[in-house]
Amino acid sequence: MTGNKEDNNLLILLGPTGVGKTDISIKLAKKLPNLEIISADSMQIYKYMDIGTAKPNNNILKIIKHHMIDIADPAENFDVIQYSKLATKIILDIFKRGKIPILIGGSGLYISSIIEPIFSGPNKDSVYREILEEESEIYGKEYLYNKLVKIDPISALKINSNDLKRIIRALEVYQSTGKTISYLQKKAYHKNAKFKYQIIGLKRNREKLYQKINSRVDKMIKDGLIEEVKMLRERGYNENLNSMQGLGYKQINKYLDGEYDQKTAINLIKRDTRRYAKRQMTWFNHKIKNIEWINLDEYDDNETVSKIKNKRVFEEL
Repeated sequence: MTGNKEDNNLLILLGPTGVGKTDISIKLAKKLPNLEIISADSMQIYKYMDIGTAKPNNNILKIIKHHMIDIADPAENFDVIQYSKLATKIILDIFKRGKIPILIGGSGLYISSIIEPIFSGPNKDSVYREILEEESEIYGKEYLYNKLVKIDPISALKINSNDLKRIIRALEVYQSTGKTISYLQKKAYHKNAKFKYQIIGLKRNREKLYQKINSRVDKMIKDGLIEEVKMLRERGYNENLNSMQGLGYKQINKYLDGEYDQKTAINLIKRDTRRYAKRQMTWFNHKIKNIEWINLDEYDDNETVSKIKNKRVFEEL
């Protein structure tokens, strides 16, 4: 069996938290031994944070090659630009080795950064930025927005007239480079579009998804989430770190600090996770195009795996 490196056709498997992505991906990988998984989860990148991030267990990680897991210290401010660069490099290396890459996760921004590479642009120009901020205070946001309309009408159509931060950034880029940010973004996209992709989304009916989320939180507590947070605190990772603001970790930290009792913490984790799942679906539906959805309430895992195996990305395997 060989990979599909000639077409560089990436399979992306996405879905809300708790839907069952990990179980499906593991069963798929067992049927396709050349498959390597790239995690698109903004929390699984952190070391020592295993239970609350629902990482695959060590036995699975030994059998199936996973990437972008345990690559950052919890004290590190790891951002989407770093993720995009590292994950893209890994995906291209997997193609080069004749293996099958599959991007799996629920972090919409991370997934979007792979299919539509992020344009970082020139460094901040503090002096010019202060001038623009002062102009905004004197003449109002509309004055700067009208400047942008004249310079870069394409970006002006995409940016809300009240979004001062983005308006200033677009004007700043033009001041620094002499080129509009819309032109540079388009150029960066064509330069970085290194592979084709096919997107499969996994979903469930809302009530069933929420039931699974609640059960998963109960299992995390049983498996030792509270002890994991205590361990992180003992290692010196405090509750103000970005990593410790993740679902589960934030609420347990507040419980340990005495802000509320354990039962309240668990109920808040469940509630906030359900809300997060709803936001994920909103992102997928509005920010990512051409998703082919599979409702896991209508198929068992083996049927779902068969449906995925029959996709174009695997047709030459």
